Amino acid sequence: MNDFEFYNPVKIFFGRDQILKIASQIPSSANIMLLYGGGSIFRNGVYDNVINALKNFKITEFGGIEPNPTYETSMKAVEIIKEKKIDYLLAAGGGSVVDATKFIAAAALYENGDPWKILSKSDPVTASIPFGVILTLPATGTEMNKNSVISRKSTVEKFAFSSPYSFPQFSVLTPEAAGTLPRNQVANGTVDAFVHVIEQYLTYPVNAPIQDRFAEAILITLIEEGPKAYANPADYDAMANLMWSATMALNGLIMCGVPGDWSVHSIGHELTALHGIDHARTLAIVLPGLWKVLRVEKGKKLIQYGERVWNITEGTDEERIDAAISKTAEFFESLGIKTHLSDYGVKKDTIEKIVKRFEERKWLELGDRGLTTPEATRKALEYQL
Repeated sequence: MNDFEFYNPVKIFFGRDQILKIASQIPSSANIMLLYGGGSIFRNGVYDNVINALKNFKITEFGGIEPNPTYETSMKAVEIIKEKKIDYLLAAGGGSVVDATKFIAAAALYENGDPWKILSKSDPVTASIPFGVILTLPATGTEMNKNSVISRKSTVEKFAFSSPYSFPQFSVLTPEAAGTLPRNQVANGTVDAFVHVIEQYLTYPVNAPIQDRFAEAILITLIEEGPKAYANPADYDAMANLMWSATMALNGLIMCGVPGDWSVHSIGHELTALHGIDHARTLAIVLPGLWKVLRVEKGKKLIQYGERVWNITEGTDEERIDAAISKTAEFFESLGIKTHLSDYGVKKDTIEKIVKRFEERKWLELGDRGLTTPEATRKALEYQL
């Protein structure tokens, strides 16, 4: 097992009627900005519950955050924050709203020029407006971590940042509100969480059995509960299990002492930036192709994954690896998520654009052990045409 440090300060409130507790978590003198997306919080009851819980607070609302949150929209919120001297943020919605809030909280206090440098240049965040979260969609795990991903329309780019200043102070997880989601969003959330686990688990063995078993437990739960929630989002128990799985997939616990990859995400972000494909669907495209390219380097963990998660115990090593890759793609497809570029109208010219971008950025050795080279990226995407 590798050396590690683990820290997670986020307080979790999970289940029904938990929104009522948020007033006790926010300073009584706070000047709050409530941030949300396209308005689902008005339909699922979250907005009314938040306003009722915070009836004694001053609140400024900021809506319209996109499914792939943008720098442009975020900076509009920053202007209002500075004008109205907002000192506390509350994100209500899915992972996109939370990610935007993290960037907005950091950008509002950024003193080194254009806040885009936080993303494009990895300029460190040294301060952030405190914020809390009301989560209505299980997917990204951002409700319990320090990560954020933001797109910029003007440059057609998508970058991530991570900062200890970007942990939420608290997160309320609402399976009941998530029960009103469209089925395609449930599918996206299931796949997103699944690949988050894979990026931390399917690298190479380092004798970390606890982390492996934690990861495998989350994967198996997603395989069991994700389809139930997809078939009937209003199934509270299935949605609750899906939501907690998504949170546990990326709160730092399963990455302790093990290598991470994240090259699937790096490639997937480009597909979103260039074509607007949902984040989870880009991951479902990239993952099987990259495994095909790196099947030898990741062979030991692919065989372990196949055996422990999919009960694949027969055949040669090569056959077991093929079966593990196939089972994963079939699982994504069973949720209505297509796994080939052609399913989204994407052609070979996009592959060359992505490879060129990686070369220009000097992203020449991504992933664990630097295995995801520009050429590996090209081959992975060509497999998925």
